[in-house]
Amino acid sequence: MSDPKPDLPPAARRALAEAEARRKATPPQHLPTELGGRDGPEPVRYGDWEKKGLAVDF
Repeated sequence: MSDPKPDLPPAARRALAEAEARRKATPPQHLPTELGGRDGPEPVRYGDWEKKGLAVDF
């Protein structure tokens, strides 16, 4: 198996491998659908606080 990031130090490669193992071991979350929520990407994650041209604040 070739290393995708050969320029990283060994500690960084080990941390990436550990993170990947944790992601694979974690079961997927099944969240309920929000009623009356927005369509499209999650605004908290993508910083999109605009709806129909108006900035939205909570």
